Amino acid sequence: MNKNYIKLVTTGRYVPEKVMTNDDFAAFLDTNDEWITTRTGIKRRHVAADDESAIDLAYKAALNAIDNAKYDVNKIDLIVVATITNPMKSPSIANLVQAKLGLNEHHVMTFDINAACSGFVYALEIASSMIGSGNYKSALVIGAEEMTSILDYKDRGTCILFGDGAGAAILEPTDDPNYQVHFYNGSRGDDTGILWIDPLVKMDGREVYKFATDIMPKAIDQVLKKANLTLEDIDLIIPHQANIRIIQSVAKDMNLPIERFLVNIDEYGNTSSASIPILLDEFKQKNKAPKRALMIGFGGGFTWGAAILMV
Repeated sequence: MNKNYIKLVTTGRYVPEKVMTNDDFAAFLDTNDEWITTRTGIKRRHVAADDESAIDLAYKAALNAIDNAKYDVNKIDLIVVATITNPMKSPSIANLVQAKLGLNEHHVMTFDINAACSGFVYALEIASSMIGSGNYKSALVIGAEEMTSILDYKDRGTCILFGDGAGAAILEPTDDPNYQVHFYNGSRGDDTGILWIDPLVKMDGREVYKFATDIMPKAIDQVLKKANLTLEDIDLIIPHQANIRIIQSVAKDMNLPIERFLVNIDEYGNTSSASIPILLDEFKQKNKAPKRALMIGFGGGFTWGAAILMV
């Protein structure tokens, strides 16, 4: 069992100012607000400006997390970014965030990971394990996506779903056993093209729905078993924001009221690896007292990720 005691010190987020509503899609697609809302729960999504990329979104979310706690940026010695929308093959977004934060003269390890919408939970486990090794003391973990840069706007089944944004968190070790973290991350190779980006998003929505509604309850059960906890021990559930019907299905399957799940998909759509940290920061800005949260996500790959930690 993971014995890491990890404290979430601060969180932050950034979403672009520009908004695209369902009615905006109706101007060039055979769709309308009612059709999109009833099938997805999405009303709006934020879209990066022409001079913004996932690099900028990640940096601005990191700055917000640092500012929210007046955190000493010089303490950061690890940066992990979950993303599938880096506009460049190299360098990594994490590497460029290091430069933008003025940390090039400091000893910092940086890298990106690609686990699609599960990416932030994957990154949390990686950073927690590296902190647990004793070699790192402060990890900046970011989920950042410019999903609108990889959409086919002729495909109404996918382009209506996604938005841009980034969320960030800073982790440190602690001696408090109440802050033990638990993870259940996994994958199943999608060798049939159910959900690929090649180079634009291509998705079989029905198959993705079947996968998500099957794996999310299983992953929740597994992470609870690893933690030796029950749902009654969990204060809040932070699910990936892909589709409101998926969240409703998971709630019903687990006999939980939908109110136990945090939801903001109406405002942001699916921001892939950014959806969980954006939701986390929205919660933290209104709730300062520590709560035990269960994060649960799924994504292309296929991947899935579940985590229990104090937030």
